[in-house]
Amino acid sequence: MTAGVLLAACGAMGARNAVPLSLEDSAQVAGMGPETIRFWGDELPPNTAAYQAKRVSQLTRSRPELRGAGGRRPVMTSLALSGGGPYGAYGAGILAGWTAAGTRPEFDVVTGVSTGALSAPFAFLGPKYDPALKHVYTESHMKDIAIMRPVKGLLGGSALSSNSPLAKLIASYVTPSFLAEVAAEHRKGRRLLIGTTNLDAGRPVIWDMGEIASSGRPGSVELFRNVLLASAAIPAAFPPSFIKVTADGYSFEEMHVDGGTTRSVFLAPTQLTMGNMDQALGARPDRRFYVILNGYPTPHYKAVKAHTLDIAGRAVSTLLTNQGVGDLYRLYEFCRRNGIAFNLAYIPEDVMDTSTQAFDPVFMTRLYDIGYERARGGYPWQHQPPGL
Repeated sequence: MTAGVLLAACGAMGARNAVPLSLEDSAQVAGMGPETIRFWGDELPPNTAAYQAKRVSQLTRSRPELRGAGGRRPVMTSLALSGGGPYGAYGAGILAGWTAAGTRPEFDVVTGVSTGALSAPFAFLGPKYDPALKHVYTESHMKDIAIMRPVKGLLGGSALSSNSPLAKLIASYVTPSFLAEVAAEHRKGRRLLIGTTNLDAGRPVIWDMGEIASSGRPGSVELFRNVLLASAAIPAAFPPSFIKVTADGYSFEEMHVDGGTTRSVFLAPTQLTMGNMDQALGARPDRRFYVILNGYPTPHYKAVKAHTLDIAGRAVSTLLTNQGVGDLYRLYEFCRRNGIAFNLAYIPEDVMDTSTQAFDPVFMTRLYDIGYERARGGYPWQHQPPGL
């Protein structure tokens, strides 16, 4: 009798109105307009030319030097922040140290996945948000991120924990005024892109957060928060984010989880080429791409407790680390093909993981300090993936 009740409950919890395969490509986020607020991360958007033309128009208005004014070759910089959970403290330290060194550029494009998605909006808006990043990555405990509910998760729930504390943390920063700041920078031609995984499709999705912020739609703040929460939703550990969409006149919901499930770090669909954009600009900028890998470049030793959740967590992190190396190679080849300078940072191999819990503020503060000091003294960027 008990088993039957549990099975029935599991079935009820799992019921949802997913998007049919035939409508997958036509689904639009409910309440949003015709603007391109997202696209698949593994192929070129069907409206790539129009999307780029809009950005070129914005850039040339806000940065006349991109058309050759001043006689110097214009510089364009991009920053990609990877996943890595608590290892995001290292990237936060690099950004603050870079500010202290006085050499940190204003990035034309900032992308983020998972923990990198949580950092990306702050990195996009500049050094004034360095204190916020430091606070998040040096003073957060597990209770500030999630509430463990393993029994509920094992008996048919969507996850082993609730990420309501993380949702509350995101909401405390992502306010209407915060979105207004993102929108103002977006109108200058700068781009803030966040990666999630559409779990039904098993494909990466890239969200243009500036387009969401500047849409003026009533649900824009909630959607902005939901995308950040989705990108950091490690499958099974944290519940997914459900995005309401419409297609062919019907309403559905998509299930989105950690972007690192499909791409641990990204810049743009790798099928993209810069030639068309350069032609529209009338100039060939000096492009520089910085990747902050919030983690180690190869699997790193850490004694694992003989508990189910610890074993599962370590297995997932090891899988993502190995996948991340492949993503770095993909990005390196993209940069080589497009004449973009490749710069990579990662946690030094000799820094041991001494954390005693998933989000250990002592270890995270140490990582932050290491990243800060290395960047303040002039970060030793690597110019190719490890092992190449």
